[in-house]
Amino acid sequence: MLGTTVLLAARSIRRHALRSFLTVLGIVIGVAAVVTMVTLGDATSASVQKQIGNLGTNLLHVHPGQATRRGGGGPPPASFDPDDVVAIERQVSGVTDVAPQATSAVFYEGNNWSTSIFGMNATYFVIQPWPLQAGRVFTPAEESAGKAVCVIGSTVSKNLFKELDPIGRRFRAGPVSCEVIGLFTTKGQGQFGDQDDLVIMPIKTVARRFLSTRDIKALLVGVDPAYDTEQVTASLTGLLREQRHVEAREDDDFLIIDTRQISETLSGTTAALTRIVAAVAAISLVVGGIGIMNVMLVAVTERTREIGIRLAIGAVAREVLLQFLVEAVTLSCLGGLASLLLAQVAIAGLSRLMSLDWSFNPAINALAFGFSGIIGIVFGFVPARRAAGLNPIDALRHE
Repeated sequence: MLGTTVLLAARSIRRHALRSFLTVLGIVIGVAAVVTMVTLGDATSASVQKQIGNLGTNLLHVHPGQATRRGGGGPPPASFDPDDVVAIERQVSGVTDVAPQATSAVFYEGNNWSTSIFGMNATYFVIQPWPLQAGRVFTPAEESAGKAVCVIGSTVSKNLFKELDPIGRRFRAGPVSCEVIGLFTTKGQGQFGDQDDLVIMPIKTVARRFLSTRDIKALLVGVDPAYDTEQVTASLTGLLREQRHVEAREDDDFLIIDTRQISETLSGTTAALTRIVAAVAAISLVVGGIGIMNVMLVAVTERTREIGIRLAIGAVAREVLLQFLVEAVTLSCLGGLASLLLAQVAIAGLSRLMSLDWSFNPAINALAFGFSGIIGIVFGFVPARRAAGLNPIDALRHE
């Protein structure tokens, strides 16, 4: 019986193809919009997580500068010094490593390329693991001796050495002739620009040869995953205020950035926006359901005589109800299938436009298709019940 009912529903839909298409248009737009928004939201969240992960996990970035400024003017905040590094390593619980950093913009001879030189301890490569494409990182012995060795990013390699293998070659950066001992793998663009446009040297080499000072422009602080980064940040803040002689009534003259907090905040914001947009898009599903109910009510009126004949020759009310209910569900499911195809086309196009990784989420697609079927049941029940409740004699008299 169910097979016959489905066949009758399919014939009715085919007879009124244009009307059926217009009926399910709301379902198509609604489901496609929801699937597209949720999928793109997940892709955006994953992209944010990836970019934050490139900055380092369980990592605190510490920079001179006031987090909250009052008024203007005054001298710039002081840089850090080696005593700060030693104090952090010894006095702050949960800290695994501290990597001081100094920067200096330079122009390379020949190709005249400009980039930044980062002075790091060997611990930097422990705090923020970054796979190498070739070569090696510098050793603690090379760092202590202030050797002129460096590890470069792929952008620097491309602009400086073109297609040549950079390992073992020397280039001149300002007053320093530096040997390339390592080449990082490519990370690409991030929130803060090209992540591959950098040169990393031992901190002592940069401080002595470029800056002529022991001042440290920034600190990278690694945190043990077993510790809460908020507690470590609070301890670090108290220590640095003491080290830098900041009075109780004064604002911090440094800024601590927690990469985990940034990741959680951005992911939470992205997820919230995705839910809001999906909820707005879901309204069109209700509109589509109302459209199905209206058209099915019209169909009941048009086919009143046909219903009367079926009831007169022995069909029971349950069979009539099932016929119209199956027709409504078939319409909404066809709309659901069309919407999923439309959503994948939209996702592929928007992902390329937004530079996101395209992904297929089986769960959200299955849920959206199932919801479109539920829409057909909910909004098709009233017309189906109305058809099943017709009096056969009155239905046969209907013109």
